[in-house]
Amino acid sequence: MGFLGLGEPSLGTFIICLGAWINRDFKTPAIHSKDATQRDDVGAEMAFNDIKVEEPSIFFPGQDKWRSRELSMLGYRGFIHAPNTTMFQNRILSRVLLRFPFILEIIYWALIYSVYQMARGFLAKRLNDQTIDIACRHALQVIRLEQGLHIFWELEIQRWFLQYPGVMYWINRIYSFVHLPATISFLVGLYWFAITRNRGRTTTEHVGPYLYESRRRSLAICNLLAFCVFSTWPCMPPRLLGDSESPGEVGELARSFSFVDTVHGRNGAVSVFNTRQYTNQLAAMPSLHFGYSLLVGLSIMRLPIAHPGRCYRLALPLPWYKPEAESWALPIRVPSLPKLLCELIGFLYPFMILVAIVSTANHFILDAIVGGSICLVALRYNEFMLNFLPIEDCVFWCLRIHKPVQQPIHLPTEGRD
Repeated sequence: MGFLGLGEPSLGTFIICLGAWINRDFKTPAIHSKDATQRDDVGAEMAFNDIKVEEPSIFFPGQDKWRSRELSMLGYRGFIHAPNTTMFQNRILSRVLLRFPFILEIIYWALIYSVYQMARGFLAKRLNDQTIDIACRHALQVIRLEQGLHIFWELEIQRWFLQYPGVMYWINRIYSFVHLPATISFLVGLYWFAITRNRGRTTTEHVGPYLYESRRRSLAICNLLAFCVFSTWPCMPPRLLGDSESPGEVGELARSFSFVDTVHGRNGAVSVFNTRQYTNQLAAMPSLHFGYSLLVGLSIMRLPIAHPGRCYRLALPLPWYKPEAESWALPIRVPSLPKLLCELIGFLYPFMILVAIVSTANHFILDAIVGGSICLVALRYNEFMLNFLPIEDCVFWCLRIHKPVQQPIHLPTEGRD
């Protein structure tokens, strides 16, 4: 595995710790018990109506013991009571989270990613010959579908890149060592852009906690949907078809494609997160590498940067054109340099990941299409995760911790930046 194999989690840990320091908050005043009754406790995700109860808090007289949380799913909309953790805001851990709120994001992602990886590892340990044969058949079904759609280009793409060993060397490392650190860096940067730099400012509907939290929820939904797919429909990646031990015509057909496993070969780049021993090797469908990169790319392209560009009017030299006739002038919007860089990076990053996953034979093109579709579905329906806020309230109440509250804003309507 080598140094780089362990270097990826080390780099990810460093970026996380750096993010906690960059997004620190030493300006927000701590709320003491005498001030607690004067502060409205609203969730960082959305605003809620207070529920008045007969018995006030024994910690802060006048503070409600319960808050109202909204549940919304499939047209249903209702409210339930959840514990109000304001009474614990003077405790040490609550004060630490107030000063370093990004620690809460670290905890969220540690839980999400650890559960996801443990579930994948559990499936990997339970693999048997029957599951491997089924995954091989599914991979051949994907190939037949791509051939029918005239998009079975994986062999040609890999053969072209194999002609350039130097390029392939870096593509292997992009596949193994870029995905996780790049995603973490995006989350750290987006938290700073949407929340940290706007503390004490008047935020708009496109900049604020919602911008960051919607992307965080979307990534979590991507993990959930992807796990549901590859746990019920295992699919062998192209690189394993050549090693298929399936009997009969299925095995012969699989071995005939001659894909090369460039990542796990002698000159490959194996990360601790893609070793064959601890990961599910039959989870090619869908590609979370591309799903994550597409979500990151789209978010960067749509960052609401001030002064996105200037609008010029181009006069077309038509025979009947008159200089004073402005109706024939064609308006052209030229993006500013920061906006142009965001759009360029937002396009190049998912494109680079797409090239890496296909040329290394780790995914089919359809894997990337399904991964991108899951990303778009997660972006569209990310507010489904808000239904779990009552559970979060109960967990924090049991831990006697108060979650730091960001400046609440109105839920924005998705539109053009």
